[in-house]
Amino acid sequence: MNEPVRLPDLSTEKDFDGESFAAIYTTTVTVSGGLASHGRATGRARSADGILDLDLRMPAELGGDGQGTNPEQLFAAGFAACYHGALSLVARQAALDPSAISIEATVAFGRDPADGGYLLRVDLVVEWPDVDPGVAAPLMEKADSLCPYAKMAGKGTPTNITLAS
Repeated sequence: MNEPVRLPDLSTEKDFDGESFAAIYTTTVTVSGGLASHGRATGRARSADGILDLDLRMPAELGGDGQGTNPEQLFAAGFAACYHGALSLVARQAALDPSAISIEATVAFGRDPADGGYLLRVDLVVEWPDVDPGVAAPLMEKADSLCPYAKMAGKGTPTNITLAS
């Protein structure tokens, strides 16, 4: 017999009164370069707990063999899952059933006209059958304000880059 799925104990109703960031969960993923010594071309991504362990490959559109996943796919999956969780939370708080919600995330990799470097663009499409757009819109806006991926995409995220000693 299957065990019931336990939802995370996260809520928008729990007040946080701290003055600084307080981590609730932390994970570490290490990417190595593989045969080409290039993480995007022949890399391997492995989480500290070993649950995530996959080959990274350049997509064919960027000259790779396309035989593994790439960072844009991982980002799209993470963003869609995170936004889905946020929208499901606010839907439940509004006494709506979130079971039919699906999120399609499209991540585009391209040149940044500001500096000639690279830039990502993200489009999220929410499928929520049988829910009035007037009801869905404010809930989607609230989910956008709660989802850490949306916050990161809109506001940036604090990042520290250091050389290991």
